[in-house]
Amino acid sequence: MKNLLHKKVLFPVLAVLIFFGTTAFKNDFFEIAKQIEIFTTLFKEINMNYVDDTNPGDLMNTAIKSMLDDLDPYTQFYNEQDVEASRINNAGDYTGIGAKVLTLKDKLVIVEPYQNYAADKAGLKAGDEIIKVDKVTVADFKDDAANLLQGAAGTEVSVTYKRQGKTNTVKIIRESLEIKAVPHYSMVDEKTGYVVLRKFNDKASSETISAIKALKNQGATQLILDLRGNPGGLLHEAVNVTNIFVPKDQLVVTTKSKVKKYNKTYYTQRDAVDTEIPLVVLIDGKSASASEIVSGALQDMDRAVVVGTRSFGKGLVQRPKPLIYGTQMKITISRYYTPSGRCIQALDYWNRDENGKATRTTQENYNAFKTKNGRNVFDGGGVEPDMEVEFSKHTTITKAISNENLVFNFATEFYYDNKIEDLKSFSLSDSDFKNLKTT
Repeated sequence: MKNLLHKKVLFPVLAVLIFFGTTAFKNDFFEIAKQIEIFTTLFKEINMNYVDDTNPGDLMNTAIKSMLDDLDPYTQFYNEQDVEASRINNAGDYTGIGAKVLTLKDKLVIVEPYQNYAADKAGLKAGDEIIKVDKVTVADFKDDAANLLQGAAGTEVSVTYKRQGKTNTVKIIRESLEIKAVPHYSMVDEKTGYVVLRKFNDKASSETISAIKALKNQGATQLILDLRGNPGGLLHEAVNVTNIFVPKDQLVVTTKSKVKKYNKTYYTQRDAVDTEIPLVVLIDGKSASASEIVSGALQDMDRAVVVGTRSFGKGLVQRPKPLIYGTQMKITISRYYTPSGRCIQALDYWNRDENGKATRTTQENYNAFKTKNGRNVFDGGGVEPDMEVEFSKHTTITKAISNENLVFNFATEFYYDNKIEDLKSFSLSDSDFKNLKTT
């Protein structure tokens, strides 16, 4: 009798839940379909009947950008060119002339020809201004002119450049170029190794391991991992980098979402390289995302001393979603949480102020969490360092100098006007500084 009564009560409840759940889904689907139909009709009418000629692609890009601006800055639409650029950034390699270039208004300037790559072999130098690529004049090119230099490995490109008032043309064979996640490592003293990790591409952990092993062979008994200015990258590489210093099967990060399949926990998968070596992690206000996963996890485990200034505070996780016609979107799917349970997202994009700007979590609203050894750490505003060290700040003048590339321009002119015998003993004279001020 009890079982029968239980079934009589349970089945109607389940039916109601299923009905309302299905109804909610149908209502959501209907609303999406309705809005798509309205937009499609509007878009068609504008392009067919507007008084002047319209560009459907430009209008669509504007509509997409405006829509995504209402969400967060990390949910983005990528056209075909953007998709390729994203692939290069994550893979850590691309094909081109092998040089770092800077686009300045209608100029394309060589900042650094990478040693022993095509541009270097062709004789290009820092400061050279590229004015034409094949038959395309840089000043007339509306898009990013740096894209003109890229192409399949083995293909030839003609580059016309200006140096010290003289114009030259060289033919360069494009080649594959590896972008280093670890651009520099060295010994800063007899026992301290220093590793700069600039991005979390798919080579981040392997390059970091190689650097650490090389430094230990040179006598390093303590390490500094520099994550300053590192904007993040691949989540699994953040886990792998953390795994270098902590044992297998340690929780590194948890992601939580309204979509059940995106609720995941990430543990270290391998044996560590070194679980004992003293470790300092450097962070600053430009350390974000994967950098915060690593620094936050190592801090929570009391495995490293975090030094610097508070990190950026990006506790949101994105995933690429392929769309039609070779396009793609990157969409925020979840928030991530460090091993202690804290989310370090600093800005609230869903509760904006009267000016439409994201609000920042205030300190009085931070929540306290405990590290492995019982120390207090807090959520809501990035990773707070264990030891705060103020790095030099840009003043209005130094920002202007940087934005106008005045130091780079001065260094280029100085290189051609002066003969430097010994770089180790080189220093600028008072007259050199005076010339810099008048640049």
